[in-house]
Amino acid sequence: MKKRFLMLFLLITFMMVSVGLYPQQNGGTLIYGEYGSPIRLVPILANDSISIRLIELIYGSLVYYDHDGNVKGDLAEKWNVSKNMKTITFYLRKGVRWHPLPGEKEGRPFIADDVIKTFNIMMNPNTLTSIQSRYNFIDSVEKIDDYKIQFKLRKPILNVLGRFSFKILPSFMLKGYDYLRGDENLLIYKHPVGTGPYMFVSQEGPNAEIILKANENYHLGRPHIDKIIMKPFADQNIITQTLLYGGINMEIRVPPRDIAEVQGDMRFELAPYSTLSFSFFGYNLRNPVLAIRNVRLAISYAINRKEMLDSFFEGKGQIISGPFPPGSWAYNLDVKPLPYSPEEANRLLDSAGFTERTRDGIRKRGSYKLEFDMLVPISKENETTKRVILAFQSYLRAVGIKINIKWLEWKAWTQTVFVDHKFDIIYADWLFDDSFDISSLFHSKEIGPGKNNFGAYRNPEVDALLDEAQTTLDMEKRKTIYKRLHKILAYDVPYTYLWTLTNYAAYNRKIRHVIIHPTRFFTYIKDWYIQ
Repeated sequence: MKKRFLMLFLLITFMMVSVGLYPQQNGGTLIYGEYGSPIRLVPILANDSISIRLIELIYGSLVYYDHDGNVKGDLAEKWNVSKNMKTITFYLRKGVRWHPLPGEKEGRPFIADDVIKTFNIMMNPNTLTSIQSRYNFIDSVEKIDDYKIQFKLRKPILNVLGRFSFKILPSFMLKGYDYLRGDENLLIYKHPVGTGPYMFVSQEGPNAEIILKANENYHLGRPHIDKIIMKPFADQNIITQTLLYGGINMEIRVPPRDIAEVQGDMRFELAPYSTLSFSFFGYNLRNPVLAIRNVRLAISYAINRKEMLDSFFEGKGQIISGPFPPGSWAYNLDVKPLPYSPEEANRLLDSAGFTERTRDGIRKRGSYKLEFDMLVPISKENETTKRVILAFQSYLRAVGIKINIKWLEWKAWTQTVFVDHKFDIIYADWLFDDSFDISSLFHSKEIGPGKNNFGAYRNPEVDALLDEAQTTLDMEKRKTIYKRLHKILAYDVPYTYLWTLTNYAAYNRKIRHVIIHPTRFFTYIKDWYIQ
């Protein structure tokens, strides 16, 4: 009888493990590798993907989307939306505490003042941030009491609750500051303090590993994994080898050429995920030559995007025709990507008047030469990016355009492109959330230091369409507007649109229940565990 009972117990245990019903255990360390280091672990100011992933671990927001697309409460326990959809009242969770400051035993209470301080700093015109345009629909925020706040909206907004997923900063660490520019001497820059599932422990230097530990008192339930270590790598080519040899147990983004090797190793899971992103060459329209549409259009015809995608990314992506990821509701399938045609590129450059040549074959028109400076951040200086840039340089040289490549350290690149605007062409990516809001990229109001319309693109019709898209509550109408925007922005060529890549994360199979958020990656980390 005992033997039969033991066999039955073992059978049930085996079945529970097999179908993932065995109780999730606490413990273990997740060590993941990134190509590069975070720029600044402060919400509002962060715009690089490495920082955004870490911020997701450390900070909390009023609400978030679960993996089924439903709005769930984080720091807000519940909310009410008025009948006219112009007032939203949030009821904050009581008992939530900030992570302790160095030397403190217990964190301070999270209260309404923290939300209001964050919002006011975020919307201050002196704050060096690119996200203000997303929240211009909010007229004011008022504290009712310590656990109740009310937002007044200028106009009703479609799917408005999801917009309140911005991360909240601790007001007590920002006393005396009405705006942030990133150069302040603030403790929060060196030791971020949030309300999220993981607490910052240490970082010994700007390019050193970052150690986080589980927040035992996390208000949504203690995360199962005890510790998280982010290891930065200066050379992307060795991250996968470090994974295979056990130096890390997760790689955020496997280079295309390494995918087959990881896939052939049974110790690891290879997880594809979309980042809702696209790559592009962006132009500074303050340059009078690049302000000529036919010059930008010629550049787009001159490059062989399919050859680059196949050669440098193993074909794991899709060529695009406009500023949205394909497959999204915003993408216009009727707009086709421009074909590779150096003949058409030459015809367009001739029509723009650049018919003369210098001794070294560069086209010119009077005193204007087709010679441009291309700025690329050093943090992107890996083998794949180098190949893309060198191929771009070669394609353009074939039609009489000279590209001077300048590699800059990331902060210097950001300053030069987004603040000083001293560049001609850049190679970059944009990441989206599911609203696919492109107002900050192309609206003329977003031209200026620290804003995302770095190329100074202007089109009154685009401005009007973007404004209309912000106000409509009709999703079908919004889709129509976005498809029109796609068509105009493909025609105007403020960017040469390249591709959307399929990304792959790799992790040891001992890490279980891994669900990846497309842009923030770690949103569902609380439920991951190590077996």
